[in-house]
Amino acid sequence: MHMRVVVVTGGATGIGYAVAEAFAQAGDQVVITGRRESLLKEAAERIGAVPVAFDAADPTSVAAALPLLPTRVDVLVNNAGGNTNFDRAEAAGDDLTALAENWRANLDANLMSAVLVTAALAARFTENARVVTIGSIAARQGAGSYGAAKAAVEAWTASLASELGPRGGTANVVAPGLIVATEFFRDRMTDDGVRQRVAATRNGRAGTTDDVAATVSFLASPAAGHLTGQVIHVNGGAYLGR
Repeated sequence: MHMRVVVVTGGATGIGYAVAEAFAQAGDQVVITGRRESLLKEAAERIGAVPVAFDAADPTSVAAALPLLPTRVDVLVNNAGGNTNFDRAEAAGDDLTALAENWRANLDANLMSAVLVTAALAARFTENARVVTIGSIAARQGAGSYGAAKAAVEAWTASLASELGPRGGTANVVAPGLIVATEFFRDRMTDDGVRQRVAATRNGRAGTTDDVAATVSFLASPAAGHLTGQVIHVNGGAYLGR
């Protein structure tokens, strides 16, 4: 089997970093992307990946990065995203313009980033290519514009699975529940918030970035060739995807 070429968006920190590290340790050639160039370069150096800095949600930025991205892609992990509401002021009840901007920010960060990078690289996908997009338990349990954006990712993935299927490719979503040791909550998650989320699991613990990376690694493997168009819930049973 040839060395796989893997692209991981948002690969400098958190889940993306753990995913990229798992592929690198498996001997794959890994490219990580992100907006923060210095952080990206440091992460790439640590795991032996190639850094390519661009904004995955910006079509111009994605197009400009194409010459720097691999000409052959076996695995694409759309991990870039996060809840942009943590970085924005809440819209006042009657400010529809601000409300629209806040919603579009989450749709751009979580849905459009995956759509744009996947479309940009589609012509470079090998036979049996694997696309894994990171979703969220929020797609099923709510969380406003963030949950809606992740729910849209699920619907888009179903269409993508149809497009990739004839060439043996697969497209799936990995939807984590609470994962500790990421920047996701911007240090705003309280101990009580963690306790409540852990209490909702069946196994009594928070998830780790390695839990997610292991699931992504399986979905990217030849063994998972008949698993496509699915949402794999990695949440300790806090939400039952059935």
